[in-house]
Amino acid sequence: MNHFDSANNISLQFGHRGKVAIFIDGNNLFHAARFHNIDIDYNKLLRVLLGDGRLFRAFFYTGVDAGAERQQGFLLWMRRNGFRVVQKELKTFYDGTRKANLDVEIAVDMLSLAGRYDTAVLVSGDEDFVYAVNAVAYKGCRVEIVGFRSNTAPKLIDVADCFIDLGDIAEKVRKEFPHGLKYEDRDIHVSQQPPPPAPFIQPPPVIAAVQPPCAAIHEDVFHPAIGSIIDPNGAEGVDQFGPGSDFVRVTDDQ
Repeated sequence: MNHFDSANNISLQFGHRGKVAIFIDGNNLFHAARFHNIDIDYNKLLRVLLGDGRLFRAFFYTGVDAGAERQQGFLLWMRRNGFRVVQKELKTFYDGTRKANLDVEIAVDMLSLAGRYDTAVLVSGDEDFVYAVNAVAYKGCRVEIVGFRSNTAPKLIDVADCFIDLGDIAEKVRKEFPHGLKYEDRDIHVSQQPPPPAPFIQPPPVIAAVQPPCAAIHEDVFHPAIGSIIDPNGAEGVDQFGPGSDFVRVTDDQ
């Protein structure tokens, strides 16, 4: 397993990453980013994760509240900006918590599409994906894990071909807010689902590199998903969901 080196652009020595499929565990990413006081700009994130590859599909998995109009507006924006949204309605349990677990959907999509893409990028720190990642790797696909190291299971990092620490590239994927708003003041959707387990304290063991590192970040290259509608003024598309509008943060259970 290799670690992404944001300082050195050496990926081109090892060739192209080919067709890239991105799978984002929405709830896991939301809670991890909030723990680190970072609000994700999904246009920037998609561009960074794609790197020098060609986008096959970018999936965003999330639980939804059927009565949340603002949430539906956000999901519509995601669909129009390069993402295939996979959603499941939140269920209310006896203790009052509301959950929508999409781990199975993520694993099934990764496996069923393996062979049609060359590189899978999984944005999650959930240890439950270890077996699925191994299965995809056995099919000959490269698998990269993206997450904050302290919120990512060491076993998940170990089975990946490459690990990208979002903490190292936070400034490249962070959403910018005007007027110096504090994190708590931002117009975000507070998840009604429980957060993932507490951060992992012990760092994963350092393993000698045997595979080429993750692809370099090419911020000027962006390939939308097939059938997606991309706003040519991408930055403005993000701004329209700023603090003064109906932007909503979407989450999902692990």
